[in-house]
Amino acid sequence: TGVSFSLSTLDALAAADMIKTNVRGPCTRIRTLVASIGVHFLPQLMPEQANNIRQQLEALIYFGDIEATIRQVCNTSFLYWHRHLVNTYFTTIYSTPEEAHRVQYMFAAMQDCIPSIKKAEADIETDLRFQILTDVITKADEKNPLSSEVKDLTPFIQLSVINFAGTSINVKAEVTNYLDTTFYNLTTVALHDWRSYGQMKIFAEAKYGLDLQESHLPSGTIEQGLDVLQILRNIHTFVAKYNYNLNTQVFVEKSSKNKFLNTINIQHFANSIRTHGMGIINTAVNFTYQFLSQKLRIFSTFLFDDHIKSKLMHEIKAFREIRNKTDQQYPFERASKYTKWIRQLGVNSKGQSFLDQFMDLITEIGNAMGYVRMLRSGGLNMCSNAIRFVPDLEDIPNFSEMLDSETVSEETKTAARNLDAVLQNLASNFAEGTDYFKSLVNAFAKPMRSEKNKHLGNFYMIVPPLSISFVERMISSKDRISKKNKEGATFTNDGFAMGVAYLLKVLDQYQAFDSLHWFQQCTAHYGTQRMEIMKRQSSKLDDRKLQEATALSLKRIQRYEREMEMLFFSITSARIFFRADKTAAEEAAEEAVEEKANEVHTPQEAHGGTVAISEGATEQPQPQPQPQPQPLQENSSAPPPPPPPPPPPPPPS
Repeated sequence: TGVSFSLSTLDALAAADMIKTNVRGPCTRIRTLVASIGVHFLPQLMPEQANNIRQQLEALIYFGDIEATIRQVCNTSFLYWHRHLVNTYFTTIYSTPEEAHRVQYMFAAMQDCIPSIKKAEADIETDLRFQILTDVITKADEKNPLSSEVKDLTPFIQLSVINFAGTSINVKAEVTNYLDTTFYNLTTVALHDWRSYGQMKIFAEAKYGLDLQESHLPSGTIEQGLDVLQILRNIHTFVAKYNYNLNTQVFVEKSSKNKFLNTINIQHFANSIRTHGMGIINTAVNFTYQFLSQKLRIFSTFLFDDHIKSKLMHEIKAFREIRNKTDQQYPFERASKYTKWIRQLGVNSKGQSFLDQFMDLITEIGNAMGYVRMLRSGGLNMCSNAIRFVPDLEDIPNFSEMLDSETVSEETKTAARNLDAVLQNLASNFAEGTDYFKSLVNAFAKPMRSEKNKHLGNFYMIVPPLSISFVERMISSKDRISKKNKEGATFTNDGFAMGVAYLLKVLDQYQAFDSLHWFQQCTAHYGTQRMEIMKRQSSKLDDRKLQEATALSLKRIQRYEREMEMLFFSITSARIFFRADKTAAEEAAEEAVEEKANEVHTPQEAHGGTVAISEGATEQPQPQPQPQPQPLQENSSAPPPPPPPPPPPPPPS
């Protein structure tokens, strides 16, 4: 319309429109608050009506809060502290029958006493937290007994049972039930706080006389660690981030942003198996089989590369020519030159050569085998703990047969049959078990030993360079433990030994590798170096600097010799799991004899294998890995599929 207003007038008009909009809606706290703010702008627009509008808005706010006001005014919980007046009140009412209609109001008033008990429950819980969780309470939350009121709530707990209209009110039982429920729920949400809540239970018994119940959470909650189900879903990540220790059967995390490293041992696996049942082992072994299929593809592709394959064939030919001159031992110098030659082909962004990446691949395969071994050990641990209450495993009574002649209910007979099934299942799992290593070896042995994968027959020749690279990495990793930057620091890595032992068994190359006499050659090589240094040291006893240098050299050689010796012990121990004393032909002949014997004694049974028996169920056969898609097949016209890392470039001229 062409009329211009000042900014203050525009603000007042906007405030009036805002007040009108909020007043028309429901009388909520937000709407009345916004309208109250808008009233402050009205005196500039309508000074006469502003005061009237403010009074009406205050009345509207009052009526909007009328419910809370009535609830506060009519709260009669104070009667709980004056219970002695109740008897006098009812006596007075009885003497004046015309006032009988007031009795219902008295009962309604006494219902307001119930929140007082709820408040006592919350106050006791708060007191327990202040007494136990002192390390997480800040200075601002600390209680000062001189400035703040400290109540002793023990008299409320010691109250006798209150009988009210045929209902018993036990304050102590109500508080106990409340604390039991609260501590159980909070322990379930935050398992790491189980110890704090346990201490609070002990303190509640000492101070208030409350007999709280145990949480009875699953057995794996206190030291659960990483769950087996979570590992098998992310097994590719697990084997890359954890190191395996062969002797103690424990997985140790490689690196962590925290000040501690996570570990997983047999007890953690046993807890997980107890939680999920024995059937989880079948699933875990099948997941491991799928993981090994992927890794063995990369393994085959690396050995199929022209540079690697030609160099290995050259080393095999050279060793056959010189082995009579070297006492049937593969020279240490040739293995060291092979390591340096591969490094010349290039390194990745982390400074790792292709041999280092191949070693990581073998380590991941070995960690997967260590995972299977710990599954087996965890299952035996769980079975042994569950069956320890059976007096004699050789003579387990049949409870269902005992009840056949008795006059008992059908439910009792069903319970007896279930007990027989559980005992039989535990006894069979504890006594027999399954050789998972044999299943995983047989699953890949036939395709990897075929003529189409003939290039895999050169694997045993690359083990000496791999062992040198492994020893150098382990020494470097152990040195970083004492340094400030601990990235890459570790003290154990037996996954490499497990991987080498498994691959040599799958490829049936134990005898070929033993023909190298590699570890004897390493012992002789380090011994020769030690003798040379000691001879040089004895020639110049007066040269102090030379003595210090030779002492450091002797220490370095001793460390290399010790690490190589430990690798030899680890590989030798790992070979026991895969029956290194027999070749593939001898094992095939032994299996044929056993199969023929089984057909003679039990002709009705079909030849097949099972990985394990699920808890509380009958025997479940595992799908046989044969026939299966052969992941390592190779055609003469086309190489195997490329691996994730790029193939090595040609060597420099």
